[in-house]
Amino acid sequence: MRLLLLLLFFYSFVYATKVSDVANIVGVRENQLIGYSLVVGLKKTGDGTTSKFTLQSISNMLKSMNIDMKPIDIKSKNVAAVVVTATLKPFARQGDKFDVVVSSIGDAKSLEGGTLLMTPLKGVDGKIYALAQGSISIGGRNQGGGNSHPTVGMVFEGGFVEREINIDLYHQQYANLSLKESNFKNAIGVQKAINKFYNTKVAVALDPRTIKLKCPKNLSMIEFLSEVQDVDMNYKPKNKIIINERTGTIIAGIDIEVKPIVLTHGDITIKINEQSEPAKPAGSIAVDNDMVIGLNENELYTRKGTTTVANLVRSLQKLGATPKDIISILEAMKSAGSISAELKVI
Repeated sequence: MRLLLLLLFFYSFVYATKVSDVANIVGVRENQLIGYSLVVGLKKTGDGTTSKFTLQSISNMLKSMNIDMKPIDIKSKNVAAVVVTATLKPFARQGDKFDVVVSSIGDAKSLEGGTLLMTPLKGVDGKIYALAQGSISIGGRNQGGGNSHPTVGMVFEGGFVEREINIDLYHQQYANLSLKESNFKNAIGVQKAINKFYNTKVAVALDPRTIKLKCPKNLSMIEFLSEVQDVDMNYKPKNKIIINERTGTIIAGIDIEVKPIVLTHGDITIKINEQSEPAKPAGSIAVDNDMVIGLNENELYTRKGTTTVANLVRSLQKLGATPKDIISILEAMKSAGSISAELKVI
């Protein structure tokens, strides 16, 4: 924990970054694809007779090959019904290859050694944008020698682009940037940085997330956007506290302030009182020059304007609080308004 806090202390004072790190170009994005198909060639680890949709799919496939077979007559356990998902990169062209993820939706025990049959992959508009087919790789074996998710696999470069998503940037005069996080100050920061770089008004912040760009006459839009993405700017990251309840990990910037509060959690009573000089009653322990713990009442005495999540967590650790206790206390303080930073539980 000590090393982690030191790293965050360093990070909290580094505000210089590039526009590409904080903003995306509107319209230039990935697209999700999905399809349904069958995996064949399994060694009796496929779907059983209870997965009727699998039997119906096998029957339909055989019928397309002029073999009339009723679903009730099919007893094979070497086939599994799967959902195929993939991400289509921006500007992908016909013939480009990409990886696809294959996930069982029946009661198959494993997809290891199987082959994915030709699968149309559709976008949200229902149109087919790619096809997928190939041998499935399970991978990701655990220490016991088995796979923790044998019903999920990959077909590396098994997807082929069939339909392109056309994005004509070259002939456009205007483009929009979208900040990854809404923030008025950062939107103005991007605007000022770009206009300063070109020494003219080519960027206008339309709202706390959108910046409109006008391409200079001496540049193409492609050249312009490549330069814009590389422009340096001053960036104020949004204060966040990240909590992993499963592992008990807490990540927070060292400068996130905590307002005065009285809180009781189990055997721990916290009284955060801001004073010009922290009181030091008998039996107290000084965490640092700005915070003192009164052991008798579990009180935290702090110098005004210096109470942060970082030294609060250190103090709670000295009081013997467990990671679960600390997480519960931080969540309660956020609900009470004592912490203004965004609290994200993962």
